Amino acid sequence: MTKFNLDAAHSSIDFSVKHMMVSKVKGSFTNFTADLEGTAEDLTGAEINFNIDVNSINTNHEDRDNHLRSEDFFDAEKYPNIKFVATDIKTTDVGEYDVTGDITIKDVTKPVTFEVEYGGKGKNPWGQEVVAFSAETKINRKDFGLVWNQALETGGVLVGEDIKITVELELNPAE
Repeated sequence: MTKFNLDAAHSSIDFSVKHMMVSKVKGSFTNFTADLEGTAEDLTGAEINFNIDVNSINTNHEDRDNHLRSEDFFDAEKYPNIKFVATDIKTTDVGEYDVTGDITIKDVTKPVTFEVEYGGKGKNPWGQEVVAFSAETKINRKDFGLVWNQALETGGVLVGEDIKITVELELNPAE
């Protein structure tokens, strides 16, 4: 098994949520670590862990970001990290996997399954091997104690419950 190092400059963790029942707000976490130990071409049996700095949330709107860090949502002062630890990896097709694991948000841990696609490998301009993966899942924010909302005059609520999470990873084998 190979240990891989995250290339943070070419990786991202993004999310989107319905806003006012009609549009989507997108954001990202800009500071995170990802540990992967396994075989890039066959993730079964790999060890995968993520640690996300909640304070690095960025929706391109400072007031909204501060509200998301507050006790109404993530309570980042008390719960500064989101963690994911893979517990089971199943091949669904060539280069495609269901990676199930435990995600912890605000001290609530629940299982979640990411649909993962192996993007391939190559060499960067400096001769270093690079491997890539894309992953996505959907969670209900209320399952993790993120329950703040506001009713709208026209009906419905300000913030949707379902959060779509997308991950793009570029990794380099450790030397």
